[in-house]
Amino acid sequence: MITKEFTAFQNKVWLSSPTMHGDELKYMTEAFETNWMSTVGKNINEVEQMAAEKIGRKYAVALSSGTAALHLAMKLAGIKQGDKVFCSDMTFDATVNPVVYEGGVPVFVDTEYDTWNMDPVALEKAFEIYPDVKVVIVAHLYGTPGKIDEIKAICDKHSAVIVEDAAESFGATYKGKQTGTFGNFSIISYNGNKVVTGSSGGMLLTDDLEVANKVRKWSTQSRENAPWYQHEEIGYNYRMSNVIAGVVRGQLPYLEEHIAQKKAIYERYREGFKDLPVKMNPLNTEGVANYWLSCLIIDEDAMCKQVRSENEALYIAEHGKSCSTEILETLAKYNAEGRPIWKPMHMQPIYRMNGFVTREGNGRCKNNAYISGGTVGVDGLPLDVGMDIFERGLCLPSDNKMTANEQDKVIEIIWACFE
Repeated sequence: MITKEFTAFQNKVWLSSPTMHGDELKYMTEAFETNWMSTVGKNINEVEQMAAEKIGRKYAVALSSGTAALHLAMKLAGIKQGDKVFCSDMTFDATVNPVVYEGGVPVFVDTEYDTWNMDPVALEKAFEIYPDVKVVIVAHLYGTPGKIDEIKAICDKHSAVIVEDAAESFGATYKGKQTGTFGNFSIISYNGNKVVTGSSGGMLLTDDLEVANKVRKWSTQSRENAPWYQHEEIGYNYRMSNVIAGVVRGQLPYLEEHIAQKKAIYERYREGFKDLPVKMNPLNTEGVANYWLSCLIIDEDAMCKQVRSENEALYIAEHGKSCSTEILETLAKYNAEGRPIWKPMHMQPIYRMNGFVTREGNGRCKNNAYISGGTVGVDGLPLDVGMDIFERGLCLPSDNKMTANEQDKVIEIIWACFE
């Protein structure tokens, strides 16, 4: 409960905005001056090679967005009308929508507390319920790698293809290997809020030259090698432009610097909140995060009453307690941007009729309503982990241009919410 007032930030403190260095403009200008403004050019060739080398894949294909890369990954995985696909539940909907583009049916696999990523126990349970599924989409949330070895072992056991959504985790590693190397097909994103950006853009990653060439063809309207415009299969306008590639080319050398800045923000929050009834988003002990977004989750007994409809939220302020709604509204009041945790896909109106699997089994009641996050299973954990994290968690201002003083003030504001 806020009992004191603060002066608003003069300049808005952002969640995660682009950090430019100057080289981006040099390569964009090069594209302009050489008149290579479309979807071919030196910048594209360079960023494909740089990304492939950084991640450790043989080939990277530069596309217009991470979503476009995911869509083409769905085609590569052979998804057909009515095919069920296991998907990370607590993620942005861009992870899931491309399944539907190809006529597939997402089935959501619950989250685990250790990393906030797909729960391997729930995944194994999902294969028991849906044994015919042959594609699994795994996202690394907020830059923290999931338990990919366990997930991969389960997928191998059931002969399932992994599509790895590393959109948020570029530069993160698991057991010394970069995320983006674990999927049969993997993707990264250069959206405006990512650790490195092109303002937009993404990559599909593979070790198969035939696959890379197929994606290049599909992404340029599937034009055949003929003297006229010959088309023998459906194509898409998904190629990255040489101008956007210039921005990415200027950004890539600063990846490690940006990650170091993001890590410093995470560590400063963790120190600043050590005596509050909250915890930071977890880190996989077998990997190294890229710390894209710093998040927190409030202890259950420190939550004030909060209720959310489809587009509104209300809370009752209480001494010594707070909730994500109060904190986010208070940050906004002082000109700082936070965000809710990704609302789990099984809670989204568009996907509420889809399957949802927890570590206990089917996560739907007979009327297809989702199980309350307050209901616990035999191990004492909530049956619906994603819902629980969504209710108690939030994303903090994580912009790497935020000063230490600005971050200290954010910490003070959040402390005041618990007073």
